[in-house]
Amino acid sequence: MNAKEYINYLSSVEEYSFSLEEIAQNTSGVGTSLKFELRRLVEKGQIFNLRKGFYLIIPPRYSSVEKLPVQLYAEKLFKYLNRKYYIGLHTAAKLYGASHQQSQKDYFLTEAPKLNSIKKKSYDIQFFTTKDWPANNVLSKKSDAGIYKVSSPALTFVDLIHHHRKIGGLNRILASLEELAEEIHEDDLLKLTSWYNNKSTLQRAGFLMEELSVDRVLTAIIYDKLEQQEYYPVLLSPMKDQKPGRSNSRWKIVVNKKLESDL
Repeated sequence: MNAKEYINYLSSVEEYSFSLEEIAQNTSGVGTSLKFELRRLVEKGQIFNLRKGFYLIIPPRYSSVEKLPVQLYAEKLFKYLNRKYYIGLHTAAKLYGASHQQSQKDYFLTEAPKLNSIKKKSYDIQFFTTKDWPANNVLSKKSDAGIYKVSSPALTFVDLIHHHRKIGGLNRILASLEELAEEIHEDDLLKLTSWYNNKSTLQRAGFLMEELSVDRVLTAIIYDKLEQQEYYPVLLSPMKDQKPGRSNSRWKIVVNKKLESDL
């Protein structure tokens, strides 16, 4: 079969992406002729070259927005890259219904080394690395294209706080945190605190949960984790040239940022 026929086959079985190696193994096209055929399909808007050697299939229902949801291609992309991953930050929050912050970017968390961002046409994808790969709190969910991995609500909550300076600042994530907090359950947070050891992020998470009037049972779980070891004052929003000083808050948070949610 030729490239077009193979792509039609993939679409028929709800697969929305493929690698150059995969299509070369399953079609009669080789070398320059295959690349020419793929280039022609790209020009017609039927496929999209997301990354060197990796393509997305754009079905008619997504042709108007010219963008495929990440959950339809994430698993195959990272299998191709041979990396662990999960959908995170604003993209994960949106999947849980915390869509107040309509970010045009999509976010993945991966193992180091960091991948280069992708910015092509409607696609704006950022990759963040995490020092300690989650022992829990990465969930497998099902889309039309099969399984994809996404951070749980609790992990999404702390990841947003941990990376907030890189994704627009604290007030930009505040509304998402408020909506996301409604999705966090005790079991999810207990799993998180069993392995998550970034004390300053947990301090900020506990403080912000109290500010957002989140269930005290949840804040107690974070506080119990912090009480197991000594922790020190930190700024609510880290600043390179500012030191925290003293804090009377039980979270030892020095508020250096006025919180303004636009929810």
